[in-house]
Amino acid sequence: MNATLKSKLRRELRARRQSLSEDQQTIAAKQSTQRLIRLPAFRCARHIAAYIASDGEISPAPLLRFAKLNAKHCYLPKISRSATSNSMAFYPYHPRQALGPNRYGIGEPAGLRRQPRAPRKLDIVLLPLTGFDKHGRRLGMGGGYYDRAFAFKRTYKVRKPIMIGLAHHCQEVNSLPTDHWDIPLDFIVTDRQVIKVRRR
Repeated sequence: MNATLKSKLRRELRARRQSLSEDQQTIAAKQSTQRLIRLPAFRCARHIAAYIASDGEISPAPLLRFAKLNAKHCYLPKISRSATSNSMAFYPYHPRQALGPNRYGIGEPAGLRRQPRAPRKLDIVLLPLTGFDKHGRRLGMGGGYYDRAFAFKRTYKVRKPIMIGLAHHCQEVNSLPTDHWDIPLDFIVTDRQVIKVRRR
């Protein structure tokens, strides 16, 4: 039941973000960055993982540039190329670094010479959202990469890394279905607001 509902919501919410113009996307990225950099969690963070936007996702590119100018270490996810492994690792990134497309056509670090940073050693993770609700539930693209990479947060109830979902305000829904493996968010940042998730 959850899978069917999630699939339907995913189609609807992807269409919403894809309908935004290039100007709307640029403004939204700048507005979300301004909200993010005011968060105490961001100001204290030294190691920040983000992503390369695709499919109408809100872009963290301005935030990555700001972070590098403020001597923070940035990382991008790279997914395994193995047909039998659906894992994700986080490699150091700088704005002029070469990227290559992964199996989904999304840019990820290429020509790697450095070791990835363990997910447990990140301070903040910025996650792309397809949809979200105010309870911190997120809808991704369905690959489960983030849920697997950060499953230790659910098992050991550790605070770090702080999980921050980025989305356009039009991607909010009243309530999302959840599965036991879903990793909840700590904050949701949109072009209009910051939502601090209250744990039940």
